[in-house]
Amino acid sequence: MTNPPSGFDPRPLLLSPNLAPSEVVRLLAPYGFRDWKQADANLQLMAGDPRSRKRLAGILPDLLHAVSVTADPDQALREWERYLDAGNARAQVFDFLTQVPHVLQLICVLFGNSPAMAETLIRDPMLIYWIEEERILKGAPTPKRLQTALYETLDLVQTYERKLDALRRFHRREMLRVGARDLFHVSSVRETVRSLTQLAEIVIHAAYQLVHEELQKKYDVSHHQGTTSETGFVVLGMGKLGGRELNYSSDVDLIYLYTLSKGQTKPAKEPIGNEAFFQLIARELTRVLSASTSEGRLFRVDLRLRPEGAVGPLAWSNHEAVKYYQTRGRTWERLALLKARPIAGQRSLGQAFLRKIRAFVVGSEGGRSRNVIDTVCKLRAQIHRNVQRKKEGERNVKLSPGGIRDVEFIVQTLQLLHASTHPQLLESNTTTSLQRLRHLNLLQAADGKFLEEAYVFLRDIEHKLQMVHELQTHTLPARPSELTKCAIRMGYGDPHPSSAAKRFLARYESVRARVQAIYERMTS
Repeated sequence: MTNPPSGFDPRPLLLSPNLAPSEVVRLLAPYGFRDWKQADANLQLMAGDPRSRKRLAGILPDLLHAVSVTADPDQALREWERYLDAGNARAQVFDFLTQVPHVLQLICVLFGNSPAMAETLIRDPMLIYWIEEERILKGAPTPKRLQTALYETLDLVQTYERKLDALRRFHRREMLRVGARDLFHVSSVRETVRSLTQLAEIVIHAAYQLVHEELQKKYDVSHHQGTTSETGFVVLGMGKLGGRELNYSSDVDLIYLYTLSKGQTKPAKEPIGNEAFFQLIARELTRVLSASTSEGRLFRVDLRLRPEGAVGPLAWSNHEAVKYYQTRGRTWERLALLKARPIAGQRSLGQAFLRKIRAFVVGSEGGRSRNVIDTVCKLRAQIHRNVQRKKEGERNVKLSPGGIRDVEFIVQTLQLLHASTHPQLLESNTTTSLQRLRHLNLLQAADGKFLEEAYVFLRDIEHKLQMVHELQTHTLPARPSELTKCAIRMGYGDPHPSSAAKRFLARYESVRARVQAIYERMTS
């Protein structure tokens, strides 16, 4: 791409019929299109009838400039064509975008960087008006405002399945908000992961409430001492969800717990025990969160971190789970539980559970510090073998040596080694934990500051990979053209897009090398 000269006017592309191919090439050349014929065809189809064609011509210079600085200008025009074909109101859209050029620029950024977010807009063309109404680039909503908006949305429909579909549409729309702010570089990585986590918590809690309400219609729930099932079920968030650092396409790692009180539910035919009722809640909630429907899917749910993993029941009683960890818990489970946090249901139950297993998580290392380090090293070696088997080499941002997981291993190892004397280290968030380790002089100041910056940088790459197609990928593309697109999404396209991939890779390799060196020094 080259910047158009001063006074350059691309509008003849739409307003001058029968342009010579050489003139079309000249007018499109400054905008970085790989296929000028297809780009011209897209523009002609976007224009529509003479009335809307004239309006598109009015915003064409801004539109072409905006798509030219995206990762894929050709894709951006294809998505514009699809969007306008879905909306069937070209003149109205062009008039609106004339009044709000920042929305025009934002839509171009989305269309040229993320087919997944483009699909969201194509499925619901009216969202461009929501973008302006919500002023999404001005600031992120508070959790309270987000929750209020969700329940107002759910109140508009009546049946269980329609409420679930409304929940999925709400989630898809809010993911668009987060992604737009990220791609437009008005939110930091820290804000992005916080927003993604808050959205997931609100959605999962709302899903739990809908599931519980639906099951109550089938079972007249009664318990001794006035306790109901609603006050006895909690969802623990683990992994990145528990750490308040979710990404665009994370699994949500969950553990379901409940209080085991005496009593029975009273269905129409025969009673079932309360324990069975809680298992029904767990099963239905998992289905609701993970089902693929015409409105999409909320999350991939991973329950393997629960006691006994895949072979255990979906939901565990608080008492039995505590007993399991106190008698059979392993070191890797201590690492996992550092991230545990109540995120839905009765949070006080989850907090009580975490207090009861705190001694297990903290441990009393003494001469057993080598046991923690050896466990982490074995887990890491197994991960690296898997990466090599998949032939991802050093391109896996999460799992390759020096990647995201190495930073997390450094933090979690130091937490387990020192939490018995420094209880403030029982913190689920990685960057907050790094700050506390640094302040306690358990991590050299320079190392701690670098690891925090490295973690943010690597997570940003992860986001820019996953937001393209909403796939759970952590691997840098092998094709040079795709790697360049990733670099541009990361902000390396300005001011020298031709060297974007080279500059990006140099930073990536430098970060990985130093993270790996810190890890090896700590575990030697």
